[in-house]
Amino acid sequence: MIIVMSSDATPEEIKKVEDTIHELGYTPHAIVGVERKVIGAVGDERGKDRLQSIETMSGVESVFPILKPYKLASREVKSTDSVIQVGGVAIGGPAIAIIAGPCSVESKEQICTTANLVKSSGANFLRGGAYKPRTSPYSFQGMEEDGLKLLAAAKEVSGLPIVTEVMNPREIDLVAQYADVIQVGARNMQNFSLLKELGKIDKPILLKRGMMNTIKEFLMSAEYVLSEGNNKLILCERGIRTFETATRNTLDISCIPVLKKETHLPIIVDPSHATGHWDMVESMSRASIAAGADGLIIEVHPDPVKAFSDGPQSLKPEKFARLMENLRPFAELMGRTLR
Repeated sequence: MIIVMSSDATPEEIKKVEDTIHELGYTPHAIVGVERKVIGAVGDERGKDRLQSIETMSGVESVFPILKPYKLASREVKSTDSVIQVGGVAIGGPAIAIIAGPCSVESKEQICTTANLVKSSGANFLRGGAYKPRTSPYSFQGMEEDGLKLLAAAKEVSGLPIVTEVMNPREIDLVAQYADVIQVGARNMQNFSLLKELGKIDKPILLKRGMMNTIKEFLMSAEYVLSEGNNKLILCERGIRTFETATRNTLDISCIPVLKKETHLPIIVDPSHATGHWDMVESMSRASIAAGADGLIIEVHPDPVKAFSDGPQSLKPEKFARLMENLRPFAELMGRTLR
């Protein structure tokens, strides 16, 4: 349910409404607007009729149900776009946020060199995997905590905030010590235990869409994080599995305007994983910006041939620099900016 407070509601009246929501067995989520405050009451739908009585309380303007199955992610709760601030960089505003770096952290030289090069080309964040969920148990699984320490070293030399993945609820506290944004990979999109724990921390979360999941399922996974109290959530489209084999996945460009209509959360796109081919990254980046994406996450490696993982889809630093040069005027044409 959504409780709309009147524009002249006092802090005491708002507090009383929130306390009543708690007493009825629901969790209040406050959304502060320009003119008034809205409170979302989330919980077991079977007793939601009891919340209607709140309409009689002082300071309450109206009470109405949230029709979407995803409540806190819905524009019914928050009509304006959410902007996530990370280290002085906004994700979801007029500027296109760029996250760049290798699929896997391999060595100090590799990650620090890449960090400085992508920063010089205009990247806002450094990505790099310390924990790698791989299809084969015999593939490189990542450097784990040693990889996190190398990411910290790369941040120290470049100043770029770090985006890296967590796979296990037990590793959240460790990863959070090093990451500025914690990524949930496609294979863990419906790892609900992980999502609930990430909802309890004060750290931005980048949630990738599962390779075989619908948009509704994607938003319901987002709801798990939001419902636990963490509203610093970024969505990422990274391609879905179809019958097509010419590309690694199929980039669902149409999901961007759909998500823009359905949710206030920022949406970024991963054209590297979506295509699996470095030479398709620029065209898919342009398409993503044209469709309304708030950012891009692009794989860059100083020597893709020797990459421990995903070399064929990784750009060399000089190709990434050219990509950024080409995207800047295109972003401006779309009414956006690029660093």
